[in-house]
Amino acid sequence: MNIIKVKDQQMGGKEAFNLVKADIENGAKVLGLATGSSPITLYNEMTSSDIDFSNMTSVNLDEYVGLEADNEQSYHYFMNEHLFSKKPFKNSYVPDGSNPDAEAATKAYDKIIEDNPIDLQILGIGRNGHIGFNEPGSPFDGKTRKVGLTESTIEANTRFFDDEKDVPRFAYSMGIGSIMKAKKIVLLAYGENKADAIAATVDGPVTEDCPASALQNHPDVTIIVDEAAASKLK
Repeated sequence: MNIIKVKDQQMGGKEAFNLVKADIENGAKVLGLATGSSPITLYNEMTSSDIDFSNMTSVNLDEYVGLEADNEQSYHYFMNEHLFSKKPFKNSYVPDGSNPDAEAATKAYDKIIEDNPIDLQILGIGRNGHIGFNEPGSPFDGKTRKVGLTESTIEANTRFFDDEKDVPRFAYSMGIGSIMKAKKIVLLAYGENKADAIAATVDGPVTEDCPASALQNHPDVTIIVDEAAASKLK
């Protein structure tokens, strides 16, 4: 693992953008993308750049179950707001959270991932070490599936909703096995509340108790952290 320590999230976005730009210059055609607060400064760098993404494909990690794409809390909406409306891609894929048929929705997304092998995957990380919505206990060889969100994840997401009762309890998420097939992975983490998860990811045992620890077995991972998130690294 390559660890890059930065002063703040703004600098983290610049470092991540440099990695994305270099990978595109080396022929990358498919980007795996994440939502949440961590990648926003990266997306700001992408939208303010002169890079043309119109011949590229994006594949997102996850989506809430039960939300239509035009719902302001959906990840479809988030991605359009922060990236796609300003820098359109040739194809942009996000799991279909509006499809109540979990088997159909997840099989369809696995086919999309299979048809569009990911060159560079962007990840955030949860306080409990989840990547995508792969919560502790998720299998390391997992594919796309419907997952129940833990109470800590629901609590963390409450800030985005008017009422805690409105926070979705399920999501469709790319599995850890699919994430690990990306040629390169860049994980972004900022803030003291991510310090335990980063320490477990980098220095802890490889265990399903910390889903992100699977990244220790990937050949090309870069972790970008601010000083607070890095504070418990050995």
